[in-house]
Amino acid sequence: MANNPRVKHVFLTGPPGVGKTTLVRKTCSELMSKAIPLQGFYTEELREGGKRTGFDIITLDGQRGTLAKIGGQKGPKVGQYTVNLQSFERSALPVLLPKKDSSPIYVIDEIGKMELFSQGFIQAVRKLIDQPNTTIFGTIPVPKGRPLGLVEEVRSRPDVQVFTISKDNRDGIIEEILKAINQARSQGKT
Repeated sequence: MANNPRVKHVFLTGPPGVGKTTLVRKTCSELMSKAIPLQGFYTEELREGGKRTGFDIITLDGQRGTLAKIGGQKGPKVGQYTVNLQSFERSALPVLLPKKDSSPIYVIDEIGKMELFSQGFIQAVRKLIDQPNTTIFGTIPVPKGRPLGLVEEVRSRPDVQVFTISKDNRDGIIEEILKAINQARSQGKT
């Protein structure tokens, strides 16, 4: 990855199950150990009997909400999953509000099909990504099928660096990600 002095935001992409969320959590742990302020969320698979049954959203301050589950609930569908927009927005939107008195790194895992059913989420991400002195560290899906508007907006921005995660590079790429985030954070403060 070439260093771009204009980069303010760092995103990971890769196929489902490759380890993007694991890298997000490890990276957040490293940043928190250096007392770098973070706010945002990551997602976690729910499993029963070895089978994935849904996803929860977990905020970095420890709140948990439902993103999607297999089942007959009412709401938008992504494959076999029903998205719980109310729970998602109740958990995600407050942690994406810009702070006037601090400049945390905003963590967004992920900007994907399920999350994009929320117009509030789309507006919050657009506001954050355009805000001066703001750095976002997040994940986006690989392009597949019909393009997802906000995902492609993020991917094509000149101030975004995207790391493609694979099974071959996922165990050795964290230092490169941390370096890019630190450079983005420095760039965002100028």
